[in-house]
Amino acid sequence: MKVITILGARPQFIKAAPVSRVLRKNHIEKIVHTGQHYDKNMSDIFFEELHIPKPDYHLGIGSASHGKQTGEMLIEIEKILLEEKPDYVLVYGDTNSTLAGSLAASKLHIPVVHVEAGLRSFNKKMPEEINRIMTDHVSEFLFCPTETAVRNLNDENIHHNVLNVGDVMYDAVLYNQQLAEKSNILTDKGLEEDNYHLITVHRAENTDSIENITNILESFSKIDAVKVWPIHPRTKNKLNDLGMDLHRIPNLKIIEPVGYLDMIKLVKSASKVLTDSGGVQKEAYFMETPCVTLREQTEWVETLEDGANVIVGTDVDKIVSYATSDTKPNYKNVFGDGKASEKIVESITK
Repeated sequence: MKVITILGARPQFIKAAPVSRVLRKNHIEKIVHTGQHYDKNMSDIFFEELHIPKPDYHLGIGSASHGKQTGEMLIEIEKILLEEKPDYVLVYGDTNSTLAGSLAASKLHIPVVHVEAGLRSFNKKMPEEINRIMTDHVSEFLFCPTETAVRNLNDENIHHNVLNVGDVMYDAVLYNQQLAEKSNILTDKGLEEDNYHLITVHRAENTDSIENITNILESFSKIDAVKVWPIHPRTKNKLNDLGMDLHRIPNLKIIEPVGYLDMIKLVKSASKVLTDSGGVQKEAYFMETPCVTLREQTEWVETLEDGANVIVGTDVDKIVSYATSDTKPNYKNVFGDGKASEKIVESITK
C-alpha cells in the first residue's frame, strides 16, 4: 500500500509523527511538504525532534493570500499524485495544505484519508472552518478525535467510514512526554515552574483585526504575572507593520518559536495558557494546565468542561479575570487511549 501524506504546518508535523511511525512498518509512505510553514523553528526542528522522515517532495510555496497559496499547492500536488499514483492521500487538520491535498486527490479519484475529521467551530469567517468542512465532504475515510466530531459529521449526513479513533496529538504527547521532561527551556529562559503564563496568538481573526489585537495586548499589560510568548513569525510581522511595541508590556518575555519538546515543557510548567490555537488548547488539556482561549468559540468543546478551558474572545476584562483566577479543573480522558495511530493504519489497511 502506498500513501502520500500532505503536510505544511506545525500542527500537522506533530500529528503525522505517530501515524508515520506506524504506517512505515509495513507500507510505503511518501511525504509532501507544501512549505506553508517554512521558518526553521516552525518546520525543520519538528522533523528532527519527532523523527519524521525527510519529505520526499518540498514544494516551497511559502506565505501568500489564501487563494494564491491554495492554488499553487493544488497545481504542484496534482503533478506529484499523477506521477506517484498512490492508493491513498492522507491529510491532517484544517490548513490550506489540507484543502489543497484533499481537492487534488479527490479530483483524481484517489481516496482521501482525513485525520482529525468532524471538527466544527460553526464560524465560517475562519478559513480553517471552510478547509475542514470541504475536506470532510470529499474524504473517503474520516477519522475523528472525539464523539462530538462524529456527531457533527452525522448532522451533515456523513456516515460512511466515519470512526472515532481518538486524538493523534494525544498519541504524540504520550510518546514524547518523558523526552520533554529533559528540556532545558525553563532554565534557558530564566523561568520557574508554575510561575508564568504561556501565550500564543496567531489566528487571522486576531492578528488581522486592529481592535482584537489591541484588546489582547491591553489585557496582557494588566495581567500581573510573568508572561512568555513564543511569537509566531506571521504575528511578529503583523505587529511590526502596525507599529505595536511589545516592550511596553510589563513582565513579557518574547522568545522565538520553540520545538515540540520545549513547547510541551512550557505548557506543562505554566500556571495558565492564553491562546487562540486549537492545538495548544488540547496540549494544555493533556498537560492539565488551565487554558484561556482568545476566541469566540472553539472546535474542542470537550476542553470546556469543568473549567479546564474558558472562552473569553478579546474582552479585556474577561481575559484578565480568568487569567488571574485560581482554578482547579477536573480533567477527563476524552481524547482516546493514545492508540489512534494504530487504529487509523489498521482501518485503511483493511
